[in-house]
Amino acid sequence: MNIHHRDGGETNFPIGEQQALREREEEARKIRRLQVMISMVMSVIGQDPNLTVEEASELAAGAKRAALAMFPDKELAYDLLYKPRLQRLMKERFRLQ
Repeated sequence: MNIHHRDGGETNFPIGEQQALREREEEARKIRRLQVMISMVMSVIGQDPNLTVEEASELAAGAKRAALAMFPDKELAYDLLYKPRLQRLMKERFRLQ
């Protein structure tokens, strides 16, 4: 087995597994950051009484740019997951058709 034990009883994974673990953790952090950002954008769009439709559209566009900066190859995922939510919120909030 490739697992080594240190004196403190901690498990020491091989370097390749450590790198994979770090990458998964970083991916999870980025996903959580994206979820929080989208949640904040949706809160502002849904709750700010002074927000215009143009400003809300700018917020949504900025959220998409930020998401694609974090996940450059995931535009389809964004369009499937977040775009419909933002569009639905915009329609409800501004009574768009």
